[in-house]
Amino acid sequence: MTLPADNPEFRDIAKRVNNWGRWGQEDEIGTLNLVTDEVVRAAAATVRTGRRVPLALPLQQDGVQTGMIAGRVNPLHTMVALNLELFGPGTVATSDDAVTMGLQAATHWDGLTHVSHAGKIYNGRPADTVTAHGGAAYSGIEKTRPLVSRGVLLDVARARGAESLAGDHAVTPEDLDAAEEFSGTRVRPGDIVLVRTGQIRQYLSGDKHAYAYPSPGLSLRTPEWFHTRDVAAVANDTLTFEIFPPEIEDLWMPVHALDLVEMGMLQGQNWNLEELSETCAEERRYEFLLSAPPEPFTGGTGAPVAPVAVL
Repeated sequence: MTLPADNPEFRDIAKRVNNWGRWGQEDEIGTLNLVTDEVVRAAAATVRTGRRVPLALPLQQDGVQTGMIAGRVNPLHTMVALNLELFGPGTVATSDDAVTMGLQAATHWDGLTHVSHAGKIYNGRPADTVTAHGGAAYSGIEKTRPLVSRGVLLDVARARGAESLAGDHAVTPEDLDAAEEFSGTRVRPGDIVLVRTGQIRQYLSGDKHAYAYPSPGLSLRTPEWFHTRDVAAVANDTLTFEIFPPEIEDLWMPVHALDLVEMGMLQGQNWNLEELSETCAEERRYEFLLSAPPEPFTGGTGAPVAPVAVL
């Protein structure tokens, strides 16, 4: 297995995208600092019709997880009370339920502490500040600001004239350029970029294993594209976010390390972008107001999200 720091291409990109100290040594939210009040006001101005498009998968036991990642269990929903008359016969009755799930099981954000490399997490803090009982002492998912910004769909699959990308397709900066041109919308600082590959169609058709592997995804060169544009966060419609298996043999999850650790940029996975793709094509515009705050689990290294695009 190749360590990220041993790969010269990774090392060079890491130096160029590194944001440690950019917003001060105490910073815990990274590129979300780019979502300013002015950015949100401009995002609100993109709303024309009020049309709302949900982007989350249903939380269900037959979810996207296949068991490949230990402990990342699909949601197990349990009823803990059924029409219970709390205050005696004939009084108002309540039904309550509970759920057990991996926080990254379905549609989610990876927090900045989700991965580490060379013993470090974002902003140069030690990786061992993430502990078994306390979770993330720094940059926990609860530190995320209310996440509302302009969203831009880069529909890579549609821009290439395809329903979905092939399983071995590594999305390149050139692909992102082409999708941006196709959209007619220029990505701006503070935007949340959604990259559509069409891979989630595999899961929606009932084949979660084909969805998981092999999978198209972002290539090692894409973090620099997002860094140059000052993107606030990126999400896509795959299980692994980056191409899987990796484009460089034995170099596992380098894009995670660049985005989360070096750049301090949230990543989203398992976002259902199919309806949004159709809607944007129908309305011939690819920008929208995006509401996507993660659930604020204290110390969480990620969290589920139910994002909504408002056109």
